Amino acid sequence: MFNLLQSYTSATGSSALTNLTTSEAFFLIIIIAVVGMIVQMRLRSVFNKYSKVAIFNGMTGAEIAAKMLRDHNINNVRITCVPGQLTDHFDPRTLTVNLSEAVYTGRSIAAAAVACHECGHAIQHAEGYAPLQLRSQLVPIVNFASTAAQWVIILGLILMGVSGSALVCWLGVGMIAVSALFSIVTLPVEYNASDRALEWLSSSRTLAYDEMDGAKTSLRWAARTYLVAALSAIASLLYYIALINNRRD
Repeated sequence: MFNLLQSYTSATGSSALTNLTTSEAFFLIIIIAVVGMIVQMRLRSVFNKYSKVAIFNGMTGAEIAAKMLRDHNINNVRITCVPGQLTDHFDPRTLTVNLSEAVYTGRSIAAAAVACHECGHAIQHAEGYAPLQLRSQLVPIVNFASTAAQWVIILGLILMGVSGSALVCWLGVGMIAVSALFSIVTLPVEYNASDRALEWLSSSRTLAYDEMDGAKTSLRWAARTYLVAALSAIASLLYYIALINNRRD
């Protein structure tokens, strides 16, 4: 399913994705949405499973995060506890690794994996990791574009019906394309953070050998949610391109 776009292109030619009908593009969105639901359900199942498996050293997620940051000579990042489930994130503006309560106080494989993943982002920030910097630069643009894009396209469709010009429509599509670009740039950021987390958990022997498989499984399923989000953003972009092209025909 994750190779849906690639398979469609291979089967119908290199220009197929830009020649989708509106119904085909909408169907693509539905398929990806269903895949997304499946991935989210699987992610929650995996995290519930490994949240119940205690690690041999008895450390909490917060303690593990602090150790990982110390080992990377990062002393200006605070570790905080935030409400919610799977709300863990690194905030480069406040230099904080924010861990959900279950991760902050948890002494499980899942807690260790998530805590280290967020520390991976802190290390990316400290090292000036290029994809993270690009994503940070895109945030204010995406915040505006994601809010305004649909309204711009609606206005553009009205103007196109009156004047025949699709210029405003394509401006809206450009805004959606920025959001899609953000989702694509997010992929190396998230996968790299997970790779850093797993490498450190193994090399520091914070997790035992038989605990690493659980950490890998947890982070791999978390990463797949970002992959689905990127596919969904691309499918939405294709839908609006198809919508405008069909209105012009």
